[in-house]
Amino acid sequence: MVLKQIKQRVMFFLLLGLFSVSLNSAELKMATTTSTDNTGLLDVIAPLYKKDFGVDLKWISVGTGNALKLGENCDVDVVFVHAPELEKKFVADGFGVDRTPVMYNDFVILGTPELKAKFEGKSIKDAFEIIKNEQIKFVSRGDNSGTHSKEKSVWKSVMGDVPSKEKWYIEAGQGMIATINIANEQRGLTLSDRGTYIKYESNYKGNPPLVIVLEGDTNLNNYYSIMAVNPKNCPKTDYSGATNFIKWIVSPKIQQSIADFKLLDKQLFTPDAHSRKE
Repeated sequence: MVLKQIKQRVMFFLLLGLFSVSLNSAELKMATTTSTDNTGLLDVIAPLYKKDFGVDLKWISVGTGNALKLGENCDVDVVFVHAPELEKKFVADGFGVDRTPVMYNDFVILGTPELKAKFEGKSIKDAFEIIKNEQIKFVSRGDNSGTHSKEKSVWKSVMGDVPSKEKWYIEAGQGMIATINIANEQRGLTLSDRGTYIKYESNYKGNPPLVIVLEGDTNLNNYYSIMAVNPKNCPKTDYSGATNFIKWIVSPKIQQSIADFKLLDKQLFTPDAHSRKE
C-alpha cells in the first residue's frame, strides 16, 4: 500500500508537468476533475488568471476522490471538484477550508441511438430499473470520481447497492472520455456530465456515435465547488494564493467567462457562485 501511494505521488508530479520553480512567475497547484480539463474550460481561464495575477495555474485532472486525496496529502494548494458529500467530509475532516460554489451542469445517460426510445420520458430511477431488468450493458467510471459517486447513489436507490458483480456492469476505472469510448465499443450505456459529452460531441463535429438517451431529471444536477487546502493540515501550501484564486473564480468577470464558454454553440457550465444554497 505504501509503495502504491509513493508511485501515485511520483506519477502525480510527472503528469503535472514538473512543478519546477519558475524564475519568472509563481505557480498555484490545483487538483481538479477530468471534466473541467477535458472540456477545455481550464485552458480558457488559466491564461486569464496569469494575466490578472502573473501566476501560472498548474493542475492535474483526476476523479474527485483522487483529487481530494491529493489535497489531503498536501500535494496541491486548491481543489476544484464536483461531489458535494465528499467535499463536505473533506472539510469536516480538516483537510479543506473555504468551500465555495462555482458552477453546475447536469448528468446525462448516453447510449446508442437505437436505445433512445426505450428511455424517453423516464426518470433516472426508472431508467436504471430498465437497465437492471433488461441487463443492458452499463459502463461505470469505477474511479471514485464525482460522476461515479452520483452513479453509485442512483444504483443504491434502485437496487440497494451497486451491481458490481453483474456481468452486464463494466467498471472502466478511467476518465469520462475513455469511459464513453468503452460504452460505445460495448454498444451500451454510461452516465456522463454534460460538459464532457458536449466536448465528445464536438470531436465528432456534432454527429457522435453515442447520444443522450435520458436527460432533464432534477436528481441529475451536477454541482462544482472549490476549496483551499487547509493550511493547518498543510502549512507549506500556498493558502494565500488559493484564497486569491477562489475569490477570482467567483468574481463577476470570471463567472461571465464560464457562462460564455461554449462548444457547438452549447453552454457547458452555468455559473452559480452567488445563487446556490446548501
